[in-house]
Amino acid sequence: MCVRRKFLLFISIFIGCIIIACIIIAACRNFNHTKHPPPQKPQPSTSPSLPPQKPKQSPPRPQISPPPSKPPQPPPPAFESPRLALVYPVIQAFKKKVTFDPKEVTKTWTGTNICRDYKGFFCDIVPHYNQIALSGVDFNHFYLGGRNLTITDLLSGLPDIVFFHANSNNFTGSFPTDLNKLKYFYELDLSNNKFSGEFPYRVLRATKLKFLDLRFNAFAGVVPPQFLRLNLDFLLINNNNFAKKLPENLGSTTANYVTVANNEFVGGIPPSIGQASDTLFEVLFLNNWLSGCLPYEIGLLKKAYVFDVESNYLTGSIPHSFQCLKKMQVLNLARNNFYGVVPEMVCSLPELFSFTLAYNYFTEVGPRCRELIKNGVLDVKKNCIVDLPDQRSSADCANFFSRSHSCPNETSLTYVPCTQVYSSAQLESSDVHLTAPAPAPTQPPRWLTYDALSASYVISSRHTHYYM
Repeated sequence: MCVRRKFLLFISIFIGCIIIACIIIAACRNFNHTKHPPPQKPQPSTSPSLPPQKPKQSPPRPQISPPPSKPPQPPPPAFESPRLALVYPVIQAFKKKVTFDPKEVTKTWTGTNICRDYKGFFCDIVPHYNQIALSGVDFNHFYLGGRNLTITDLLSGLPDIVFFHANSNNFTGSFPTDLNKLKYFYELDLSNNKFSGEFPYRVLRATKLKFLDLRFNAFAGVVPPQFLRLNLDFLLINNNNFAKKLPENLGSTTANYVTVANNEFVGGIPPSIGQASDTLFEVLFLNNWLSGCLPYEIGLLKKAYVFDVESNYLTGSIPHSFQCLKKMQVLNLARNNFYGVVPEMVCSLPELFSFTLAYNYFTEVGPRCRELIKNGVLDVKKNCIVDLPDQRSSADCANFFSRSHSCPNETSLTYVPCTQVYSSAQLESSDVHLTAPAPAPTQPPRWLTYDALSASYVISSRHTHYYM
């Protein structure tokens, strides 16, 4: 009985739970229906249907054309002229080869304004093109160096060059083969560099050269006769190792200034030197191995004012033709083997400033020469003049004169071309007008060829203009 009651109670509770669940579900459905009603079907309209209206579009904005553009301006030229553009890569290629630049000049070789900014380069208007062009190079005392640094490509690549000056650098190697193509090239200074080997024959192709300076290098061998045919004003080859004889056509040079000093030349001074009578001003033969007697033709050098043969092995007496050297200021015959009487006429040269006969074997001087000694113009120390101080020993003089001394041109040594006098007796005749020696100047004159004996001294002058 009790079990039955419990069963009925359970059934009642279960049914009640089902009813409650149904009520809750129904309530939720009604809530959703009221919140989201189903879509209404469209009702048929009594009015006639109209076509759907298109949305209004705004009128197009008026097109505004941009203002007309100015015609493009041509870019400014990179170089002042095409002639400068031509040499720019040449300079830059050379710059890459320079590895030693103590003055840092190559740092200025940047940009396109070569004429204004590049140290050592100079410009001018080249006549043929009427354009600004690179007219000159002045590397004097730059001390540039590099592995086998040469001038070949640089010089060949500067077609309008007038001068190339490079005293005191470290250039070496060969010369360009096409120097003949440089139509304005007048000056070449390669003094005090590292050149060596035989004479640079290629320089002979630069036929317009007026100035050539090869001093203080290590060139050796023979100087070719063609060298004397260049139309030079300056011929400076001192302080090299040139040897053999001087060219026989020495007198064919047009140079006003010639120095072959401090080389190894042998033999005599060519008689052709007299052919330079109208052009030669200064000539230095000092410190070579020259021998033989002086040719009388030296007396023909009527415009010369410097003649120096110191420190050679020359011998004989002083040619009487020397009295014709009316412009002579410096006459140096020291440290040779000259002997005999010093001609009085030579001591009467009107412009004589310095007359040096020291370390020879002269035996006699006359009153005019003694006056020069007194004035400090004539130096005769270490000779064999018995009544003067500071002479050689008697034994030294006796030893020298114990040997035979003569010259093959002995007769010509008494020839005086300016008076056409041949004999020593006639030299004292009234036809020879001797003058008293001029007083020594208070300030010594300047002699260009002696400056050339200094390695760092720059002889050349810088000409930026073109010769026509």
